Amino acid sequence: MKIINTSGKKKAATARATLKEGKGIVRINKVPLDIHEPRLARLKIQEPVEIAGDLLKGMNIDVVVSGGGIMGQTDAVRTAIAKGIVEWTGDTALKEAYSEYDRNLLVSDHRQKERKKFGGPGARSKYQKSYR
Repeated sequence: MKIINTSGKKKAATARATLKEGKGIVRINKVPLDIHEPRLARLKIQEPVEIAGDLLKGMNIDVVVSGGGIMGQTDAVRTAIAKGIVEWTGDTALKEAYSEYDRNLLVSDHRQKERKKFGGPGARSKYQKSYR
């Protein structure tokens, strides 16, 4: 039995995808993709699945995602799914199609939140200075 593990990251969110032989079912945190909420996140996750098309028939994809917010998790999940499908099929044309559609499908976004520094409320802004 063939099993492939991949991962995707975006901000503080990390997704781990496991691909096994099956019927083409995609689950995110044990919830089928068809009923995953919110709708915008579901549509974004469906992009790599729809580009792959019939190549998905022989595999089941289980994704475990944690950390970050809803859209960060969504981007991490779609990266993990796309990487896994490319690794499973070994199809260079599919890899080209993914990178042409959106490069973030195959490359995790390494950007992180900048840490807060002293002398201000955030990373770059400083408290106001008054002379009287």
